[in-house]
Amino acid sequence: MKDKKPSSRSGHEKGNNPAVRKGPVGKIMSFFYATAVIGAATVILSLLYLRSQALPAVQIVQTSQIYDIQGHLIDSTHAGQNRHVVSLKDISPYLIQATLAIEDHRFYSHFGVDPKGMLRAIWTNLHTMSKQQGASTITQQLARNLYLNHDRTWGRKIKEAVYAIQLELQWSKDQILERYLNQIYFGFSTYGVEAAAQMYFGKSAGELSLAESAMLAGIPKGPKYYSPYFDMDNAVKRQHLILEAMVRHHFITEEEKNQALRERLVIQPPEKDSPAAAPYFRDYVRNVAARLGISEETFDGGGIKVYTTLDLEAQKIAEETVNKYLKDYPDLQAALVSIDPRTGYIKAMVGGRNYGESQFNRAVMGKRQPGSSFKPIVYLAALQNGFTPVTRIVSEPTTFTYDNGRKTYTPNNFGGNYFGPIDMREAIAKSDNVFAVTALMQTGADKVIQLAKRLGIESPLEPLPSMALGTFPVSPLEMASAFGVIANQGIRIEPTAILRIEDAGGKVLYEAHPRSERILQASYTYVLTNMMESVFDRGGTGSRVANTLKRPAAGKTGTTDTDAWMVGFTPELATAVWIGYDRGRKISPAESHLATPIFAEYTESALQSIPPKLFPIPNGVVSVYIDPATGKLAHGECPEPRLETFIAGTEPKEYCTEHGEAVKGWEENENGRGSNINRSWWEDLKRWWNE
Repeated sequence: MKDKKPSSRSGHEKGNNPAVRKGPVGKIMSFFYATAVIGAATVILSLLYLRSQALPAVQIVQTSQIYDIQGHLIDSTHAGQNRHVVSLKDISPYLIQATLAIEDHRFYSHFGVDPKGMLRAIWTNLHTMSKQQGASTITQQLARNLYLNHDRTWGRKIKEAVYAIQLELQWSKDQILERYLNQIYFGFSTYGVEAAAQMYFGKSAGELSLAESAMLAGIPKGPKYYSPYFDMDNAVKRQHLILEAMVRHHFITEEEKNQALRERLVIQPPEKDSPAAAPYFRDYVRNVAARLGISEETFDGGGIKVYTTLDLEAQKIAEETVNKYLKDYPDLQAALVSIDPRTGYIKAMVGGRNYGESQFNRAVMGKRQPGSSFKPIVYLAALQNGFTPVTRIVSEPTTFTYDNGRKTYTPNNFGGNYFGPIDMREAIAKSDNVFAVTALMQTGADKVIQLAKRLGIESPLEPLPSMALGTFPVSPLEMASAFGVIANQGIRIEPTAILRIEDAGGKVLYEAHPRSERILQASYTYVLTNMMESVFDRGGTGSRVANTLKRPAAGKTGTTDTDAWMVGFTPELATAVWIGYDRGRKISPAESHLATPIFAEYTESALQSIPPKLFPIPNGVVSVYIDPATGKLAHGECPEPRLETFIAGTEPKEYCTEHGEAVKGWEENENGRGSNINRSWWEDLKRWWNE
């Protein structure tokens, strides 16, 4: 019997067997088909829903206000925004292309969000465990600017994406781009490309060249960093970056880019408005608010109220005093920062002589060599490491070795004057450089740097002998803060400019809680303060203002070839004053003497309603009479004894006499001439009579 071959029919019937169709593979395929259909339906319904829903009403711009510590209005930001709305056809194609190249080159091909960019951002954020990497399209940026805040949260990003899709469903691409270009912020309360083009280049947005367009397109990323008004170097670097992006995305050719790079841009100066109160402080407050999460748009037009530490009366005195002493020096610049050391509150800030001509804040951003005004920080460290007010060092030409003997450093005193054996009080009053470098070398430069940083000096310092003479640049704000710790008996309270920020509805968005930290014991700061008062005594570098200061004050002058400083304090106010030129120009002897009278007159005027106060004497301090010539305890026979203050336990234990008789002696100076340093006034009188 022959075997029957399976027929094609039987094979066909097998393939359509219901048992096979309902197997595991078939069930999985059916599930995926159903899921896809449901998902597609859900997406379609969601899009239809978003398309049918009205977009949220855009928040009305409101005036923001800044107040001083007394509740007086310092300034109001512009109630209206400097904006001139123009259509897309009235904007230079170069500016449109530059914006697309740097912000969203796939703008015309995505649906409001860029999946590729989003995946890249998510991967970067997950990899770095942060939220710093963004992937916002132009549509998302517009949605955020119109409807949301700038919080770096996933919730805000999701809302931003939803609004972006809704915008894409209801507006055309050109409408979105046009609204975006009329919305973005360019600094100086200027919004939109038309107003920005007029402000920076004095022409309409439609007339901008390729080079101008690339410059302008870079500003919205960070107006205070990329605006040519604030930092031309950063602005040019970003312009180059944008031109490279335009080449990379085929908007322009390499030749066009090179031609644009050769074009000389003519930036219009900022319009000069009527003088505003404390303009440099206002800018500083804006920057502080930005660090607190307040966007520039909210700061300018969000209706917020910013309550600051500034005292308008003290600010007025500071500005008038600076202008008074600089009126005969048209190119000379100045900066002043004044802090209440008990609270850390910034009471006055002058960042330059004329804000309309220069918005650069020299009080905060202007870092210059402090010269001898840095020495108190060296002496404070020295007091902590064995020095006392009567530690004696010979002031004479001296060469110091460092770096394991491989290098040398020879400081010179101003005018070539040396004083022979002097103690710390004399060294401070006369600003002796040899004493300062010796103190740094014996104390250890690393210890001085550590103390400086704890006092609030954030600028870099290097452990070199010259550091004792203030050769590393710092800002007036840093110096005022550091001296404020000395005035506050060793307690540092971080400098504070903003007390509270409220939104338009009165909700508190931020409230200050300045950090307070004891840096060193009060006994050390008091002993140093007591010696720094000698700067204003006869023979001290600040003696010329002794008649101006009617209250106890301590301070230190500082002079370099290009800078003059006076940093000082009373129990209520620590103030740093800097005088100099912005670039490459030395100051004259007359100009170098201006910082001290500015400090003295400002301090007296700002505190005129407050009775003079002595610096409080803390525990752990003793005062004894010493013989200045020997640094030993003064006996009745010792000539001209001096009351000196010491940290308890470090005061001298021996008297300047033996068996009740004054020690007599002569010293030869460098010229071979003798000087009797221990004779009593009675012996001087007898010698004069006999002669």
